Amino acid sequence: MKELNFSEYFKSEGKDFIDYLLIDKKYSENTISSYKNNLDNFFRYFNTKEIDQITKQDLRDYIKYLGNNNLTEKSIANNISTLRSFYKFLIIEKKVNNNPILFIDLPKIAKTLPNVLSVDEVDKLLDIKVNDPYSARNKAMLELMYSSGLRISELINLKLTDISIDEALVRIFGKGSKERIIPIGDIALSALNKYIMIYRDCLIKKQNSDYLFLSSRGDKMSRQGFFKIIKRIALEQNITTELSPHTLRHSFATHMLNGGADLRSIQELLGHSDISTTQIYTHISREKIKNEYISSHPHALE
Repeated sequence: MKELNFSEYFKSEGKDFIDYLLIDKKYSENTISSYKNNLDNFFRYFNTKEIDQITKQDLRDYIKYLGNNNLTEKSIANNISTLRSFYKFLIIEKKVNNNPILFIDLPKIAKTLPNVLSVDEVDKLLDIKVNDPYSARNKAMLELMYSSGLRISELINLKLTDISIDEALVRIFGKGSKERIIPIGDIALSALNKYIMIYRDCLIKKQNSDYLFLSSRGDKMSRQGFFKIIKRIALEQNITTELSPHTLRHSFATHMLNGGADLRSIQELLGHSDISTTQIYTHISREKIKNEYISSHPHALE
């Protein structure tokens, strides 16, 4: 068997592995991109070894190497998950006879609660004065994300045909290409209608685009572009809560739960396949109640 070489592998047999991830595992493009990056590191580390010669101890040394290079436990777990899929594929294709990654345990990851904006902070973030195509786009993006709890990848990949203004619905193709239909609130609907009917065409450059939200170059809004926008607006509005691209999604779910929504309904709206993923928002609510108790009750602290 040939020595490991990342670029050569993905020119030849690697396409079959990508097809396996897409078709058999139904992974998203973002997940596959992460797998490629992880395998890039793996191939570079073992560049002088044949793949069927890599032992359990070799993999343990590799995991230790990742830790010594300041990777978080979550990143290390992600690398191990990548290798599990990779070796499973190699076994299926009969490229190797044994699977040493089976004996490598995932590190225990401390559960951290996502940051959530208060209702007042959300109101500040969404208080965008629309006076040009960019402010109209930003208003529509943020209102829709908070209204419907979209993932950032779902938001930026929306097409014009995915929005029904008349029915106040948005069609989403989430993880694993699973389709879900989500209602759009009145405020978000108004912002979307204004953006689409009045301002969106102003962002189109030389070539038309089917994507709903366009960048200054006239192509699809990027994840990085969206994050820069939300960070800038938060800074302008003096919002000190640490933001991530999913902050409005987390805020949507938490505020729905605090408002009395059923956990199963929130699960459907978010597109979670497992209810346990949605249950993290119950912990956020409990943490909020605990903090309010400590700060408000006269005998909460000595």
